[in-house]
Amino acid sequence: MSTQQTGHVGKRQQLLRKGEPTIPLKMRIKTLDELKAHLQKAIEVEHSTIPPYLCALYSIKDGYNREAAQIIKSVVLEEMLHMILAANVLNAIGGEPILTYPKFVPKYPKAPLFSFPVHLEKFSKPAIETFLKIERPERPTKKHDSLKPRTIAEFYELVEQGLKDLRKDKIFTGSPARQIIPEYYYGGGGQSIPVHNLETALLALNEIIGQGEGIHHTIFDGDQEEFGEKVEEFAHYFRFNEIYKEQRYTDHDTPTSGPSGEPLIVEWDQVYPMQQDPKMASYPKDSEVWRKSYEFNRTYMGLLHELHAALNGEPKRMMQSVVRMYDLKYRAVELMKIPIGNGKMTAGPSFEYVE
Repeated sequence: MSTQQTGHVGKRQQLLRKGEPTIPLKMRIKTLDELKAHLQKAIEVEHSTIPPYLCALYSIKDGYNREAAQIIKSVVLEEMLHMILAANVLNAIGGEPILTYPKFVPKYPKAPLFSFPVHLEKFSKPAIETFLKIERPERPTKKHDSLKPRTIAEFYELVEQGLKDLRKDKIFTGSPARQIIPEYYYGGGGQSIPVHNLETALLALNEIIGQGEGIHHTIFDGDQEEFGEKVEEFAHYFRFNEIYKEQRYTDHDTPTSGPSGEPLIVEWDQVYPMQQDPKMASYPKDSEVWRKSYEFNRTYMGLLHELHAALNGEPKRMMQSVVRMYDLKYRAVELMKIPIGNGKMTAGPSFEYVE
């Protein structure tokens, strides 16, 4: 996924926004409690992308679509990083991330902040189209006619402006012990950024934006290091577009040009035919498929509890969440091998809240 640095993008600090704010006064965050609520929502939004991405990834049969699977996996790891970064900012201003209450788990196809359905479904062109909508870098050109942000980028710009507006209130009061440092999370295309002041908070939030939609109107997400060498990676939207177009980007491509590099082989039919948006309630209670679905969701909730503990003062438990991820895949694939209905589809992971 990464290519050698060619000078398109500067240092990571250049991700910070400059110039006059574009968020209207009527939308601005005015209190610390509002700011904490928005950062909690940021954690929920980042989390809501992970189950759909994992369904597509887990539905790919072993030995097929290796490049596409690697792309999706790299994005999942970075979405996990985005959750951690948003939590670091929330902890830095004295907040407490919450990942264990029922509303934290979306009821797909509904997902927070998205105006379109987000389905849990197998790896397919429609699934990748949804992922492109989620990560789309375009910003609206019309003036605001509501008090709500209309894109992920606009949402984070609102949070950034809130941090700037409230900094005079000395909001960075959180304990450094609640920060997830690089020692506890390093994966995908980046590492955790400890937050202790406005500069590091903005750096963390702009890391999220850059990885998702690209920076400076390019296809790149910023400088990374790999084995001590500077490299550039493509932002999420453009990684997914490589799969959709079945073609790689080059260093010289742009957001408007599309990919012009080597072909990316995609075998759309080499997947488990998972039903769309499975639900435990649609299976006979205590049947094999219901029990396996329940055990999957218990494992999923166990993962959320580990992450909740890690983000609330027990950072070493971040390591245990990696083990939970492997167990999650095993249980998801088990479900995808169980035929349902007329046998043309299989069950699948429902990512539902269970006690």
